[in-house]
Amino acid sequence: MAAVVGGDFSRVLTAFRGTVGYLAPEWLAGVPVTPKVDVYSFGMVLLEIISGRRNSADVHSGTGSSGHVEYFPVRAIRKLHEGDVQTLMDPQLHGDFNLEEAKRVCRVACWCIQDNEDNRLTMIEVVQILEGLQEVGLPPMPRLLAAMTQSSDGAS
Repeated sequence: MAAVVGGDFSRVLTAFRGTVGYLAPEWLAGVPVTPKVDVYSFGMVLLEIISGRRNSADVHSGTGSSGHVEYFPVRAIRKLHEGDVQTLMDPQLHGDFNLEEAKRVCRVACWCIQDNEDNRLTMIEVVQILEGLQEVGLPPMPRLLAAMTQSSDGAS
């Protein structure tokens, strides 16, 4: 970077950059960040690939006017725990996907978006799991997403 801007450039940018829905909680909390912030963002991108939609968009669950608005990552973890991953998949696939691979990708994505960075996978683990070299179990619902779920359930 220094070679691009010249040797006399001394300004340091202290503000974070990025799309809020893809930023790890520690970015927003202002605490020191680690490579795990990239793992979080990668998990959000995986969810976007799975669903064919942006994660920041709300998802209507339920039918008709009885449905409520739900943040897609919350829905993804909930559906993963319910064993209903196929409803998360991009509708443009028309059901043409390997369900076991879809479950694996969804599990990886949900482990990547844990709000506690110590609970997130490393990128080495992500690659090994996606390649089928390592197994991973069901992730817990991240506390922040669980709080979002409880507050939206209470508002209904």
